[in-house]
Amino acid sequence: MRRMILALGLVFLLSGCAIRPVTVEPSEMTLSVPAPVVLEAALVVLMERGYVVRHGDAQLGRLDAVLARWPGYRVEVMVEPLQEGSRVLATASRGGRALPPPVLAPLLVELRQHLGR
Repeated sequence: MRRMILALGLVFLLSGCAIRPVTVEPSEMTLSVPAPVVLEAALVVLMERGYVVRHGDAQLGRLDAVLARWPGYRVEVMVEPLQEGSRVLATASRGGRALPPPVLAPLLVELRQHLGR
């Protein structure tokens, strides 16, 4: 019984040492282009940059893609319709760790250029 109490105490003590994942705010961009057009353009830009789109849902306005070469980023893109245009939210991670928004800046710039905006 005493060993079980010590084991449980050790588990509780060590659980306080667990590292919580850092959440990073998504990169955001507002465009005056309809959401379906933006989502399709995001798909094209990701594929041109070497990403493999693992999941895509046009109705939800979501894309989930991974970079097929080192360093192996994972990018999630959400496109939300607005009254006049759309809003793009993007996050990136590597090895399960969220990456800061500047990592996505070149991708969003290329998306804006692809749309001619």
